[in-house]
Parts: sequence; C-alpha cells; structure tokens
Amino acid sequence: MSVIISRALPDARDGLKPSQRRILYAMHDLSLFPNRQHRKCAKICGDTSGN
Repeated sequence: MSVIISRALPDARDGLKPSQRRILYAMHDLSLFPNRQHRKCAKICGDTSGN
C-alpha cells in the first residue's frame, strides 16, 4: 500500500509526483529550456527510464 501511495500522491514540498519530478530532472539534464530547440518526447522518455 505504501508503494501505491508514494507513487500516486503528490509531494507536499512541490506538488509533483515522483514520475513528474524524474521527467523535469531529465529535461534539465538535457538543457531543455523554453528558449532552446525542441526535442522529441521519445528522447526525454528514454532518458527518464534509463535507456
């Protein structure tokens, strides 16, 4: 039950779920900012999942 709760409920610190936080962190590592060239979603998903 604790695994389901930790994955489903947003954190009180920033309001993000763990999966959302991983995606934002991967985007930051790829230097994806609003003023930069776009990347495909598959690239971000691959970096997030560790492939």
